[in-house]
Amino acid sequence: MAMRRNNRLLEWLLCIFMVCAFSAYAVSGQVRYSIPEEMTVGSFVGNIAKDLGLEPQRLVAGRARVFTAGGSEYLRLDREKGQLLVKERMDREQLCLEISVCSFSFDVILENPMEMFRVTVEILDINDNSPVFPKKEIELEISESVLPGALFSIESAIDQDVGENTLQKYVLNPTDHFNLKIQGRLDVSENIEIVLQKAMDRERTKHHYLTLTAVDGGDPRRSGTVKIHIVVLDANDNAPIFSQATYKASVLENAGKGTLVTTVSATDADEGSSANIEFYFEHATATIRELFTIDPISGEVKVVGDIDYERNKQFRIKVKAKDNGGLTNSCGIVIDVIDMNDNPPKITVMSFSSALPEDSVPGTIVAMINIQDLDSGDNAKVSCSIDRNLPFKIESALANYYNLVTDSVLDREQTSEYNVTITAVDGGYPPRSSKKTLSLKLSDVNDHAPQFQQGSYDAYVFENNASSLSFYSVSATDADWGPNARVSYFLEDGSLNGAPLSSYVTVNSDSGVLYAVKPFDYEQIKSFKIHVNAQDGGSPPLSGNVTINIFIKDQNDNAPQVLYPVQTGGSLVAEMVPRSADVGYLVTKVVAVDVDSGQNAWLSYKLQKATDRALFEVGLQNGEIRTIRQVTDKDAVKQKLTVIVEDNGQPSRSATVNVNVAVADSFPEVLSELTDFTVDREYNGNLTFYLVLALAVVSVLFIFSIIVLITVKIHRWRQNRLFFKSAANLPVIPYYPSVYPDGTMGTLQRVYNYEQKPPNNDWRFTQQGQRPGPSGTYRYSTSTQQRWTPYSKARAGPHPDGAGGAIVGTGPWPNPPTEAEQLQALMAVANEVSEATATLGPRYNAQFPMQHVPDYRQNVYIPGSTATLTTNPQQMMPQPALQGPPQAIPQVDVPNAAQTPASKKKTTKKDKK
Repeated sequence: MAMRRNNRLLEWLLCIFMVCAFSAYAVSGQVRYSIPEEMTVGSFVGNIAKDLGLEPQRLVAGRARVFTAGGSEYLRLDREKGQLLVKERMDREQLCLEISVCSFSFDVILENPMEMFRVTVEILDINDNSPVFPKKEIELEISESVLPGALFSIESAIDQDVGENTLQKYVLNPTDHFNLKIQGRLDVSENIEIVLQKAMDRERTKHHYLTLTAVDGGDPRRSGTVKIHIVVLDANDNAPIFSQATYKASVLENAGKGTLVTTVSATDADEGSSANIEFYFEHATATIRELFTIDPISGEVKVVGDIDYERNKQFRIKVKAKDNGGLTNSCGIVIDVIDMNDNPPKITVMSFSSALPEDSVPGTIVAMINIQDLDSGDNAKVSCSIDRNLPFKIESALANYYNLVTDSVLDREQTSEYNVTITAVDGGYPPRSSKKTLSLKLSDVNDHAPQFQQGSYDAYVFENNASSLSFYSVSATDADWGPNARVSYFLEDGSLNGAPLSSYVTVNSDSGVLYAVKPFDYEQIKSFKIHVNAQDGGSPPLSGNVTINIFIKDQNDNAPQVLYPVQTGGSLVAEMVPRSADVGYLVTKVVAVDVDSGQNAWLSYKLQKATDRALFEVGLQNGEIRTIRQVTDKDAVKQKLTVIVEDNGQPSRSATVNVNVAVADSFPEVLSELTDFTVDREYNGNLTFYLVLALAVVSVLFIFSIIVLITVKIHRWRQNRLFFKSAANLPVIPYYPSVYPDGTMGTLQRVYNYEQKPPNNDWRFTQQGQRPGPSGTYRYSTSTQQRWTPYSKARAGPHPDGAGGAIVGTGPWPNPPTEAEQLQALMAVANEVSEATATLGPRYNAQFPMQHVPDYRQNVYIPGSTATLTTNPQQMMPQPALQGPPQAIPQVDVPNAAQTPASKKKTTKKDKK
């Protein structure tokens, strides 16, 4: 055991010595290493990065790897350290058999850029094999008559080591009758013979036992022995003799079984049974016994197995001839194997990138290919090619190495994948070929921007839409692939009516769906445009944009608005129709508008209710109210028509207007009859807590306002007292009728203006802003309408200028009024308003705010004076035209303002005194 441990230690020391002794060298991109066999897995072989002059980072960045054409990799590459290490145990005798110089080669391949380095590793022999004889014991039959000097062949020993480690010498023991004779080299072809030195006597010794020892030259030495048993026979004087010392023959590889290779022959000078010769293989290896056989009688050597030139190119066989007398002789047979083109070229892809960027320039290496043909001569000459219609070509780099490179510009959007078929053909006859297809995909480069199908789109959305409503969708396509084709949508900055577009519309960044942020109003915005940007996910990103014209579609969300006749809250407007009016007489025209559009704004007019439906009709399209028969004396003076105005929407909306018509020939007749007109009042029956609270607040404010108003009036009255005393003429005090409990007023809301001029003797009424019409002159006006004193209460008198006739509603006072009478007249008007307010009730006061009450005491002209009694200018502002009928709230009673006729008389008498 101790000796074995020492032997193993010596072997390891020898390995280390050989590794140090045989340093690596690199010449023109090639490196050669020498290592001993039987190195353990993981043992260090060499620093490949240093020996190639490369930085260790280059091995990592270039994804360096080892490629072996044969497929077996005995070494591996540690890229991080740049070292070559043993991957598999290597047995030189197994790899190279009898070849003394044993080596193998492989390639180290790097990418980015692609480089290749050839590495050759020589495997050095160590003395790991002892000489071995084919048999443990050899038996020889020798005749006792054999004379000294006779030779007898012995099968030689085999040592698989080479060089000094192989077989060096033989030792025979004992040597009293025999001695060794060695002819030639100590290898397979050597002839080991023992020589008879001293004649044998069978009667004295029938058996002789010898020991033959074979010793190699290793350190320590190894040896093997064989026992030789010699049997002494009677008389056989001549050994067989071959016709040739060495026979040469050839055989085709893949030759059929039973093919005759050669025939050996030998002769024996003896006669009889001693002349019978037997042939057999001496020291035949397992491979020889599997492939060949020899006929023991005829000496014919035939094929019995499958001969492969790629495995064995030549065979050396030793044949022994033996006669019946036990004498032997031997010869050699050398069989050369003739190569046949039985191997197609073998295509091996050493390096291949299945994904190639589409922007690769021409000449970019796609793959490195190795092609090997195990045949020889012309059978191993290979040509490589690919389809010429592809944008690639094959370039020869080194012997048996080819590069597949790009030959033109690539475009993934036109062709995204290529199947490149590589064809290798040898030079044999008939030629053999191989094909290998590489599937190459082009990786995308962001070279295309997103594209919309159109330059602009039209989107429609109805007004009054719900928030977050999706109303349109845009889509852009990108010819690229993967992240480069992932499109995101963005709304470009902009503003609309001073607000950012993002407050109106937003877009889903993934789907391109447009959403309305808030409801649209067609009456405010009819159309606008936005710009949507489509951006891909490439680096850097590319983008495209599109214009979207958004049109708001109208909905019937507005009812018609009546412009004429104007509806007022406190007084009425009446149209006068003379009793002499013919059929088709144009009474008035209802004018209405609808802020919607299209058919939603098409208006139609219909007579809903009428005092006498047989007297009037309304034009369906124009809203004209005309008589449909002759007016008679039996027709009532007071005619009330209700006209409904409808639009053409679905569903339709409508508005109603009341038209008061007076059938009369004179204005006084109208004044006496129209006191019975009623004013429609709308009540809201659903009172809530908030309405009650609002009513209370308005009432308090109203009372407070009345108190302030009375205080201001009293103050002004005191200031104007002296002014009234100096008036030479009596003032014209117009009379205003009261508001009756049924909501009617005894006034006809004619559009007349009371003309006021400096004091003179000519008082006349003028009509301003008139419009033509069949029933008199009218004008559209939103200012405070003038009131006329009813005929029954009017003072009549001659014109100041002496003209005939009487002025309705005015006239000279019989006696100049006193200051008290003037104040009483003013207070009487206020009292009547207060009574009307009390009659209408709190609901009426809440519905019509106080600030809209017209001041009936305004524009009172005092003849002979340049002063006009007016109220607060803020209470005389005209009302807007489209804000509906003016609203009036009667004023609160002023204490001690309303006086009885008796009180008036007393006051008058007192003033006279």
